[in-house]
Order: sequence, then structure tokens, then C-alpha cells
Amino acid sequence: MTVFNKNKIDFTKNKLFFGEELNTQRFDEFKYPIFDKLTQKQLGFFWRPEEVSLQKDRADYQQLTDAQKHIFTSNLRYQTLLDSVQGRAPSIAFLPFVTLPELESCIITWDFMETIHSRSYTHIIKNVYANPSDIFDTILDEEAIVKRAEMVTQKYDEFIALGRRRLLGLKVDDYDLYKALYLALISVNILEGLRFFVSFACSFGFGELKLMEGSAKIISFIARDESQHLAISQHILKCYKNHENDKLMNKVMKDCEKEVYQLYEDAVQQEKDWAEFLFKDGSMIGLSVPLLGQYIEFIANKRLRAIGLNPIYDISSANNPLPWTQHWFNSRGLQNAPQETEIESYVIGGIKQDVSDDTFADFKL
Repeated sequence: MTVFNKNKIDFTKNKLFFGEELNTQRFDEFKYPIFDKLTQKQLGFFWRPEEVSLQKDRADYQQLTDAQKHIFTSNLRYQTLLDSVQGRAPSIAFLPFVTLPELESCIITWDFMETIHSRSYTHIIKNVYANPSDIFDTILDEEAIVKRAEMVTQKYDEFIALGRRRLLGLKVDDYDLYKALYLALISVNILEGLRFFVSFACSFGFGELKLMEGSAKIISFIARDESQHLAISQHILKCYKNHENDKLMNKVMKDCEKEVYQLYEDAVQQEKDWAEFLFKDGSMIGLSVPLLGQYIEFIANKRLRAIGLNPIYDISSANNPLPWTQHWFNSRGLQNAPQETEIESYVIGGIKQDVSDDTFADFKL
């Protein structure tokens, strides 16, 4: 591997991964323009947690019941650990083997945005709790959290181990390497598109009750970002399925179909178990363990369809069990009075690309 490949390369004919190594970071022509669009969209969504005031949240937290405090704090611990992993994993795992400039840039931006999420949880913890160390120092003490993190990191670690062997010049079976890459991508797809959704629903549930609203707004920013990160893995998988003439990866995808369904089923069950853990001391208005279970099944079916697989749960694609969560995933849909809370319905650096050749045909100076 080298950071500067002296060969001239036509990147429009290069592979997504394991192709001719990169040299020039050029963004004038692309094999897959979607990855550059996702980079631009992520940058357009740039934000900082300090933009959101949490003064009311600190007072709100003191008024929560013990059951509500358990729900809020447990989700915060879990999200902190998972985004700590995701803040480093894409670059460690995927970046050494990416061979398209637009995908390289997209993954670097993805990693950067994940670090904002980790900083956001610190912002919440420092503002809401009297002693932040009580939260950070106990994250790894909670078995329910560590168990979920291990499931997330397993496929990452398997691919990283094989990838390192390849970088060291040791013999690695190509099929095993591609299989590890594919299952790592599936694991990421599940993480970004499914594993946070019980936590998201609870955070938004507090917001609907006019409690912990600043935290809910920060989580809505994070959820908006995660939808872009989910799109990255979806489009990589779609490229392999529909565009890349990669017989080995196509064979891997076919061979691993049963395992992929099992990964989804395991993740859904873990989300249901997490809902049980959160509500062990009591639930919150508008949410229950069965309702969250239905919601996760609904989301899982949606994610499977998006990567060309069949839904596995008996729930209608038209009936979202928690329809009120939708406006939280689109921050522009939230209406707030400026004097009451922070304005969040904006995009920094956003570009509207709807201008055609004849848009200004009638314009005269």
C-alpha cells in the first residue's frame, strides 16, 4: 500500500475497494457521483452541539421519575459508546482499501461527522449531570451496553484482521477477504439504520412531552446525519449488486444471504431486549415495549428492502407504529418560537441544484 501511486489511473473504471491504489484526489469526474453528493450533503448539514441550549434540560432532568432517569441515562451511555466506535471504525476498516476518490472523501467526512456526535453526548452529559464522570466511568460497567457493542464490532474486527494481513503482504484468501468486507458493510448498515432506533424513539418521546427538549433536538441532528451514513452503506451495497462487474463479490453476496438475514434478526432481538431493559422500572407516556418491538420490525423491513432483500416481519410497510417520530428525523419540520428554544431548521452550505439551461432565458439586465 502507498499514499502516492505514480501510475496514471482512470478512476471511472476503478473498483470501489481493492482496485488500483489512489493518487490524485480529483472531483471533476466520478464513477459513482452519489458518493460526492453524500459528501456535499453531510458538509451542508455541519453543526455543533453548542448551538443548542440545554439550560432547561438540567431543570427537567431533576423532575424526571427514577424510571425516566434510567431510560434517559442508559440511552445516553449506549449512544456514547456506539458512536465512539463509529467515530473511528470506518476509517480504520474501510479507508485503507478504498480505490475511488469520491468514496474516500465520503468516508473521511462520515468519520468526522461521527466525532461531532460523540462531542454532542459529552455536551449533554456535562450540562445535565452534576458529575459527568459518574456517567462516562460507568459505561463499560453495564453488561447490557457492552453486549450490544460487541455484536456491532465483531464484523468490523474480522475485516480489519484480514485487511491487516493483506497490508503486511501475508497470504489472504480473496473470498474470505470479500466476505469479511461484505459482512462489515452489512453490520454498518444495521448499525446506522436500526440499532439506534429504540434510543431515538425514547429521546423524541421526551421531546414530545416537552421534557429534555434540547437533548431531543441534538439527537434529531444526529439522526439526520445517521440517515446520510446509512445511505453510504446502502449505495455501496447497491453498486456491488447492480453496477460493479465483480463476480467474486456477487458470489459472496449470494452465499451470505442467510447469514445477513440472521444478522438482522439478531439486531432486532437486541433492540427489543434493550427496550425491556430501559422500561424495567416503568415506561413513559406514548411508548411501550410491544410498541417499540413493532417499530423495530417496521424499520428492519424497510432497511432490508432498501438493499434488495425481502422483508421478514409481518408488519405493513404503510403503517409506521410510531408516526410521530418522523418529524424529528427531519429537523426542518420542527417549528419553534425563537424566544423559546434554539432554531434548528437550517442547512449550512446547502446548494439547491434545480437550475436548468433555460431558467434565466427571459432574464434581462
